[in-house]
Amino acid sequence: MATTTESPLDSFLTTLDRVGASSGTHPDVLKLMRKPQRILQVELPLERDDGSLEIFHGYRVQHNDVRGPYKGGVRFHPHVALDEVTALAAWMTLKTAVVDIPYGGAKGGITVDPTDLSDRELQRLSRMFVERLGTAIGPNRDIPAPDVNTNAQIMAWFTDEYSRLHGESGHAEAAFTGKPVVLGGSQGRESATGRGGLFVLLEYLRSQDITDLTGMTIAVQGFGNVGSYFASLADQAGFTIVAISDAEGGTYHPQGADISQMVTARNQAGKLDTNVCYPKLGVEAVGATQDDCEPISNEDLLKLEVDILVPAAIENQITATNVADIKAKYVLELANGPTTPAADESLAKRNVSVIPDILANAGGVTVSYFEWTQNLQNLYWSQDEVNTKLEAKMKQATNEIIAMQKEGGGTLREAAYRLAIKRIEAAMLLRGWAHPRGEDSVGHVNGNT
Repeated sequence: MATTTESPLDSFLTTLDRVGASSGTHPDVLKLMRKPQRILQVELPLERDDGSLEIFHGYRVQHNDVRGPYKGGVRFHPHVALDEVTALAAWMTLKTAVVDIPYGGAKGGITVDPTDLSDRELQRLSRMFVERLGTAIGPNRDIPAPDVNTNAQIMAWFTDEYSRLHGESGHAEAAFTGKPVVLGGSQGRESATGRGGLFVLLEYLRSQDITDLTGMTIAVQGFGNVGSYFASLADQAGFTIVAISDAEGGTYHPQGADISQMVTARNQAGKLDTNVCYPKLGVEAVGATQDDCEPISNEDLLKLEVDILVPAAIENQITATNVADIKAKYVLELANGPTTPAADESLAKRNVSVIPDILANAGGVTVSYFEWTQNLQNLYWSQDEVNTKLEAKMKQATNEIIAMQKEGGGTLREAAYRLAIKRIEAAMLLRGWAHPRGEDSVGHVNGNT
């Protein structure tokens, strides 16, 4: 993946300040949004299977809960750092406001490569993280979910540990989302981020009078849960997926890839095999000659001449360094913070439409909200019901942002920020965290915690 020294937190603050100043947001609201309400750092001493001791660092940043309980994922990655987690928590505050669900924003992580741990070690580390966070999390306070390198199994361990610590009074099934369905998880949660991204893309293209998808090409950087579901669903919708990559590199199929076969092969091998071609000709074409495709790096994938570029991996992929090489007409941000502010400005000048992360990848937190709602009611919906509700939410948010852009100008990202900040500002004024102009302001930095 591309790397840059630009801080994701600086990216958030740059856009927040610019949009806040241009939209006349109450200055105290902006002050409160610049800083998280709470930062938890925990040390996690793990006894390895061989008896040795290793200490890992864990974080939970609770950015803002003016609109409801904190909400956000937990990632396990060797490069997890406080600055990154703080930015991700802030983006979650905006994201939940964009899709208008009653949550605030949070994010967590452990600085660890989970592939270096055995299943037993991974379970012990997961349970210890929940134990160390203690009463800072819970169904009405902070509801973690999966993120990079975490999944339904880890959420199951989280839930069981929370239940052990808090008993029946803890309402453990509603304390985490992204759980296995048999433990109270929601139908449709696993595919929700990718599916939600497709709903947003289709609605935005429809607003541009584009309904015929024939021949529209897509390159997807990132073939994890989000990227693979999006690619599969986009393929079924009629798009042509010409390039896919994971952390180790990718493959380019100029005439289109057979995504179903790529997903099957990836699941069996645990990664993409860039030496095998999967042209879109059916099962019999698997293993076709290398003339039908070619390996491609993550950096070169970004530079392909495609209609739609989908960064679905990590932050800071489109930067001032490579933005001049971006040839796509549209960028759909399924990763968090994949485009730096300088690159965003450059793309806007070239009339490249960037569908921002706080809208494009909000399908995951939307279905997490559905899961939490089902848990609290002990009433569960079918996958069709979940997908229908998700589609309605994502279309509504997309159209509200398009309307905001038409009203106030600027990019889609700026319109999304304006919409989110407007809703957050309204909540802060009503709660008394900031006061109407002309009165003394006494913003309460700790919110209702």
